[in-house]
Amino acid sequence: MALRTILLTVANLLIPVAILVFATGFFPYKPFMPGLAEYEELGWDNVLGQGWQQPPEAPFDKLIFMVVDALRSDFVYGEESGMSFVQSLIRDGTALPFTAHATSPTITMPRVKAITTGSIPSFVDVILNFAESDTTSTLATQDTWLAQIKAKDFDDGKGKLVMYGDDTWLKLFPNFFERADGTTSFFVSDFTEVDNNVTRHVPSELLNSDWDAMIMHYLGLDHIGHKAGPKSPNMIPKQKEMDDIVRDIYNAIENEDHLSNTLFVMCGDHGMNDGGNHGGSSPGETSPALVFMSPKLTKVTKNIKRESPVQPKNEGEFEYYRMVEQSDIAPTLAGLLGFPVPRNNLGVFLEEFIGFWDKSSDRVQLLYRNAKQMKKIVEAKYTSLRFDETVLESKEMGFECSGPDASHLTDGQALACLWHSVVDTMEVKGDFVHHIYKFMREAQKTMSGAASNYDVARLFVGTALASIICGLSYFTLPSFRPVTPAGIYYTLTLVLYAILMFASSYVEEEHNFWYWATSGWFMCLFFNNMRKDWYSKWIFHPAIMALAAHRVIRRWNQTGQKYAGADDIVNSGIFHGGNSFVLWALIGATYMDITIRLSRHVARSIATFDQEQKVRNVEVESTDQNRMVGTIAVLPLCGTAFVFKLAFTAKDAPELTNGITGSMMEWVVTLDLIGLARMVFGGLLLSGSWITFAEWYRSKWRAKRGAQGNGDLAVAFFDLTTLFLLTQTKAQNIPLYLLFRLQFFFLTLLDLTPTAVTLTTLLLTQTSFFALGNSNAISSIDLSNSYNGISDYSVLAVGLLVFLSNWAGPVYWSLAGILLLGSHGRPQRYINTSELHVADWIVKEREFLNQMARKEEKSREVRRGAGGEWARHVGLMTLWTGGMLAAVMAACMCLVRSFFLPWRGGLHGMRGLRWGLGVWCGGWARGDFC
Repeated sequence: MALRTILLTVANLLIPVAILVFATGFFPYKPFMPGLAEYEELGWDNVLGQGWQQPPEAPFDKLIFMVVDALRSDFVYGEESGMSFVQSLIRDGTALPFTAHATSPTITMPRVKAITTGSIPSFVDVILNFAESDTTSTLATQDTWLAQIKAKDFDDGKGKLVMYGDDTWLKLFPNFFERADGTTSFFVSDFTEVDNNVTRHVPSELLNSDWDAMIMHYLGLDHIGHKAGPKSPNMIPKQKEMDDIVRDIYNAIENEDHLSNTLFVMCGDHGMNDGGNHGGSSPGETSPALVFMSPKLTKVTKNIKRESPVQPKNEGEFEYYRMVEQSDIAPTLAGLLGFPVPRNNLGVFLEEFIGFWDKSSDRVQLLYRNAKQMKKIVEAKYTSLRFDETVLESKEMGFECSGPDASHLTDGQALACLWHSVVDTMEVKGDFVHHIYKFMREAQKTMSGAASNYDVARLFVGTALASIICGLSYFTLPSFRPVTPAGIYYTLTLVLYAILMFASSYVEEEHNFWYWATSGWFMCLFFNNMRKDWYSKWIFHPAIMALAAHRVIRRWNQTGQKYAGADDIVNSGIFHGGNSFVLWALIGATYMDITIRLSRHVARSIATFDQEQKVRNVEVESTDQNRMVGTIAVLPLCGTAFVFKLAFTAKDAPELTNGITGSMMEWVVTLDLIGLARMVFGGLLLSGSWITFAEWYRSKWRAKRGAQGNGDLAVAFFDLTTLFLLTQTKAQNIPLYLLFRLQFFFLTLLDLTPTAVTLTTLLLTQTSFFALGNSNAISSIDLSNSYNGISDYSVLAVGLLVFLSNWAGPVYWSLAGILLLGSHGRPQRYINTSELHVADWIVKEREFLNQMARKEEKSREVRRGAGGEWARHVGLMTLWTGGMLAAVMAACMCLVRSFFLPWRGGLHGMRGLRWGLGVWCGGWARGDFC
């Protein structure tokens, strides 16, 4: 036993170590070249003549950069778009449209970094995107087009910038803006004020001439997508609102002299999928619109007639006009506004704009500077290869660029050959533009795929540690004889899960695996139990009833990528508008259930101090008077929790409260949410403290009588935690806890072995996570409940609330599994079999009582920790965690070298490490109360 404890302890301590080691190798900060780029000596004077290196005159001297969050390409270019004015500009030739490919992760901070630096962001930025206090992600020391504008010499001095909108820009660019007004992106129920706060500054800024770049970032359209999807009735009006803003700005450019040379850019930082979310790599998420607008654009569009609206190139996708990379924005702005290309740029100057310069030497210089800047990054990657600016022989390069050996060139060698073809073209004044674009595009493709500097040694160490965890936990398990259905199903599930992790698209549709695995396990329980005891009315068998509840649970929220936005119970309309009273009736029933349960615990705690019962009984039971007092004591807590959820929903999702009486809602919306949340949390803490004290006092009395407890403190803690989890759950998902409670009840009716309990716990923790609307997409992380009871940002408090609100289902079933394993809270008879008369003619009754006595004694042994059930439970949980981590890490290492990274491997890695920590924390959640 001592050896088993040591092995389990070591294995569990290795879990966070393995995760940390692997994460530091898989999600490193990418190195970047510090400082601002400057115009440098290019050479080639002997070929192109003296003076060719003088930077060409820029066609624009001001920039208005308008980001509309989640502006998917069809929102601008499609036939159902509400942006008719932008489409008219495209037809007139005063707007150049593109679809800008946004690489995953498709969330705001990484995309803004790509847009402003021209580089490929890291998956670490996904985490930093949610940290409001984060300063490590700042771009203050990196080269961006904002820094270049700020450093550029204009007629009235250095460049000045103003910014209005998403405060992500203020975090990334501290102290950059002369004037700024930031808005938070996390209150997704706000469709109007968050945009009005930006628009109110526009008229006055258009009349000011003291700025050189104005950035605006609108969030309302993204919020609509998150709340109701891209087909929401609010979507077209929001598009028309954005279109009107574009009209106002464009008219000002036409009419105001100080704006006559202004370039107006409108783009999305990312798109959205059919469910209105983003963060992954579906075509909708990676296809935002990009539009350049100015009356001066007619110079480069006069020979091309564009239609608008148009159909996408491929049905079901979102590629309109030409697809470019989002990183191409940075070098294009550099050329059009006349400043050096940022140092870390991997973007390519958009060739549609090269017509602004009439002289061929100006065009050559513009593209050559872009290519030379990219060549420096390539050189830093492939240090053993030569990228000289003189023509080299094959012997000097070390390989042949043509001939039969050319097909075996490495990526670096191919880039070296392309660069030397550029140099050769410069020597002979050949088709320079073709060769230099070929080099830049290939360099962009190659370097973007190699943008993450993986530490392979750390990846191997992390994977090895995960394998060691599996080995240590395996040796703690008892004999596998006899073979049981639960053991077989556990093994098959773990093996199949590990195999599926190597499927590149599995991470996006993982919920289907868990839904079917859980359904299969319930059917297995049914058939296994029916062999022992036939039910005449088998449809009411507990396993079948649990399966029926599971069927409703899995249809509650549609998740994943493939069918995002498909019909589900929550979005079917049954809970919206005038029907919202149905939702609140179910929510009320859920709160009533928890109220009744908590009142029993309080009544039991009051009965603890009943001196008369102590004299007569070993276990003091609560009376009707105690239960009445308990109900009166609990009602204020549960009532406040219900009112808080109603008030919170009225502000966060008002469409879910339209069916509630108006006068009541008028009062509710005036309540202080922070104060209500603190009252709930304080009440939970007070109730938990009182019940704990009462159970401690009761345990002392039981010890004097030689009796044992029934785990009632664990049940009380479970019910108090459930009320807390309800507070951290979206209103539309609260009825799920009523279904969870039904499933728990049905499971208690089954005679589950310890291994079956562990397997059931693992399956239901996974299915409940997805059933609550979560997915492996970053966009499904819910932040709406992360500030309950908090007035200021706190890393610890907000982080804990984010974890508990997103992992409420797994936390619930982790604790429920503990109750199932120890049969906590079940009534006990304390049957003394020695008192049964041997001549008792009721043989079956005697046999039944003996069976009950053995079962209750077994439960008491489990709660005491005797018999090794707890060790087996922890061992199986640890083995599962280690196996899951090893599979995820191995899959990530395989995907590192495949076409699917960085985004698929990144999602695999983030998903696996996230669940590894979650299961590890859950494994230590048992505590002394068990």
